[in-house]
Amino acid sequence: MYNPPDYRHDTVLPLHPDVRADAWAVDAACSGNPGPMEYRGIDLATGQQVFHFGPVHGTNNIGEFLAIVHALALMDRCGISKTIYSDSYNAILWVNKGKCKTTLERTPKTEELYNVIARAERWLATHKYKTPIIKWETQKWGEVPADFGRK
Repeated sequence: MYNPPDYRHDTVLPLHPDVRADAWAVDAACSGNPGPMEYRGIDLATGQQVFHFGPVHGTNNIGEFLAIVHALALMDRCGISKTIYSDSYNAILWVNKGKCKTTLERTPKTEELYNVIARAERWLATHKYKTPIIKWETQKWGEVPADFGRK
């Protein structure tokens, strides 16, 4: 299924040499903006999906933010220490600031998602983490392995 380069013995994925395999990659997908949104995390050593959420009505930026927080919280709960890769500069910035800066209108259709956002922001406000969150360099490394492939 996968074809890792001969020089990689730490992953089943064809990762660029600059990418750490002891990491999770996260990504979100949204059909429309807003629209049905989902996100997931992939273990870069095994290629396995670690978590998935959605679809719910939302935006891609919200999904990218929630994916990072989901990865942080899951690693914290399980005592795992790995790097997180995300291809979303905005989401990384939002996580570092502890606030999802979405402009998505709050309606009955988005209420469930706003509850998840509030829970993620509470987690960021009440937990310390040292997990490196690194910007996935798509131009250099190709699509992030958590990509849904819908472009």
